[in-house]
Amino acid sequence: MRTIISLVNGVAGDINRRFATPINFELQEGEHLAVIGLNGSGKSTLIQTITGQLFLREGKLSFDFGPDAHRYNSENIRYVTFNDAYGTATTDYYYQQRWNSQDSDQGPRVEDILGREKCDNTAWKAHLYDLLGIDKMLDKPIIMLSSGELRKMHIARLLLSAPKVLILESPFIGLDAPSRQLLVELLQRLIDEASVQIILVVTAPQDIPPFITHVYEIDAMQCGEKCTVQEYRTRETITARRAAISSRRIELPLLPPEKSSPFTATDIVRLEEVSIRYGRRTIIDRLNWTIKNGEKWSLSGPNGAGKSTLLSIICADNPQSYSQNITLFDHKRGSGESIWDIKRHIGYVSPEMHRSYLKDIPAAGIVASGYYDTIGLFRRLTEDQMEACSGWLDTFGVSALRDRSFVKLSSGEQRMLLLARALVKDPDLLILDEPLHGLDILNKERARAIIEAFATRPGKTIIYVTHYPEELPRCIDKTLILKRND
Repeated sequence: MRTIISLVNGVAGDINRRFATPINFELQEGEHLAVIGLNGSGKSTLIQTITGQLFLREGKLSFDFGPDAHRYNSENIRYVTFNDAYGTATTDYYYQQRWNSQDSDQGPRVEDILGREKCDNTAWKAHLYDLLGIDKMLDKPIIMLSSGELRKMHIARLLLSAPKVLILESPFIGLDAPSRQLLVELLQRLIDEASVQIILVVTAPQDIPPFITHVYEIDAMQCGEKCTVQEYRTRETITARRAAISSRRIELPLLPPEKSSPFTATDIVRLEEVSIRYGRRTIIDRLNWTIKNGEKWSLSGPNGAGKSTLLSIICADNPQSYSQNITLFDHKRGSGESIWDIKRHIGYVSPEMHRSYLKDIPAAGIVASGYYDTIGLFRRLTEDQMEACSGWLDTFGVSALRDRSFVKLSSGEQRMLLLARALVKDPDLLILDEPLHGLDILNKERARAIIEAFATRPGKTIIYVTHYPEELPRCIDKTLILKRND
């Protein structure tokens, strides 16, 4: 059996990216691998090492893609990470564009993005488009695609060059259960019909789909031995670890000090007959929703139902909100309050924010920027603010990261910092849109415990969005379910 990728006793040249022990890794013909580990364990570093992106000080890295392979290894291996709903679709994206219909009309479309990829084989292109259902998406703006459609576009872009190996990091992030299943079926078709070998990078055992044959577990910058899926699922250490975590009673952590007096507004949110349209599509149709002070809501619905659009209205980011009958914090929208008057009451984290916040600034600055709702920190903090910022770093267990560049951290570490950012100003309304995205099981438990503790403070209102009911904190006792308006 031909060995496609082989790394023997690999040691990275960059001491800051070096594994604790030399790396031994192989992908054999016909295998499909899962690379699994906790946040910050070294999964992304492993991928960058085996693909040759990190220079080797010691060891041997070799490839054998067969006689019909591309000349360059970079064309035979394609890699994409999904840190949020958009992944790395395009650099032609900015946060406000997500909600501005005029800008969306001017933004890049699927055919623009795919047209940048070189593909000399027109027959392969036609087959790929048919396989992924790309033709009906070609004229759509990127920012108007559903999460499932974005996955298809990403995969099509990578496969246009007919690579031998496709590496997907966090491929299921942001997808509801039906969309996850469709993606698994799609990848299975690619294996069967395109002869592509798949490597998935995941944090949870339940994210390993049936077509995966072997697993590499990464722990504390060490690469375990390759084992079959069956061997991995029956390992006593893994099973015991998961069982212990699942059965553990969540202990509420000690949080930094709260405000001296609780917020007293009665109607935190009141929407009356609110409708939002983008082009010919109605996203939200005559919605009525009232959230009282101190209530804890879950917001759910399939991909494309309008959850993120609804949150953009509440966060004062959607230009269409001015034409709607909306009351926020007892003030009717458009009555003279500024966007910043609204945002000073809100702590917010979302996949869109994660994407727009990939900045090369220290982690502590990321958290501190939550005081001013800015992308970056442009003001000097008071002593009390600096103390609270340090306290939230400690609470989320990321104080050791305070001076490290945000963009050089793992996606899970980034998400923990963005959660600390959402809480740093002790907000009256906490909006959490898929807050546990990309977190391993340990950090999920920590984050959920922190949210539970925060919810006990008087005058705190929460809106929690997730596709997974098992992730909901126990404090959530009200539900709004949206449906797609197709």
